[in-house]
Amino acid sequence: MDIGGSVWSFAAVVALLTITPGLDTALILRTSLVAGRRSAWGVTLGIQLGTLIWGVMTAAGLSALLAASQPAYNALRWAGAAYLVWMGLRMLLARHDYAQELPERQQEDGFGRAFGRGLTTNLLNPKVGAFYVAMLPQFIPDEAPHAVMGLLLAGVHVAEGLVWSAALIGFASLMSGFLRSPGVRRFLDRLTGVVIVGFGVRLAVSD
Repeated sequence: MDIGGSVWSFAAVVALLTITPGLDTALILRTSLVAGRRSAWGVTLGIQLGTLIWGVMTAAGLSALLAASQPAYNALRWAGAAYLVWMGLRMLLARHDYAQELPERQQEDGFGRAFGRGLTTNLLNPKVGAFYVAMLPQFIPDEAPHAVMGLLLAGVHVAEGLVWSAALIGFASLMSGFLRSPGVRRFLDRLTGVVIVGFGVRLAVSD
């Protein structure tokens, strides 16, 4: 397979992964509806920077080292699981006045804080690194420079993630009148909290 064919094949695989509902989708939608478009882009850019870092680590061989070291993988897995469970429980147990709090929440959840949340969520998920270790070598031709090709493929993944995130944020903005009603926002907070706790528990118990 040549470089062009590898890029297109990888793009098709990660496109399916990107649009599959999961932790990133839940986090972006919830942030967009509760804290606004600016914070949602903060989360999005944090997530995508994390994806790019995992791609760089894979290209440099660091992710392969992590995958080969069970203690290191377990340490990162437990840290990621604890962070997700903590974040999800905060959403489930928090007591908000949903009819009055939106301006305060938008101020509290600024771009920088949201960016840090997205980046931390991604970097503490070792399954992203495991995905790259498993997938990237299959799409890197023997004659291609591995580090450069790894960065190119990670860039494709990031580009698709940005496009999908823009669609999610745009949808949330269009539906904001309905989705930001107190009852709906309370439901979305609880639902997102359950999803994030579920991902944390699954990460903790998985091999």
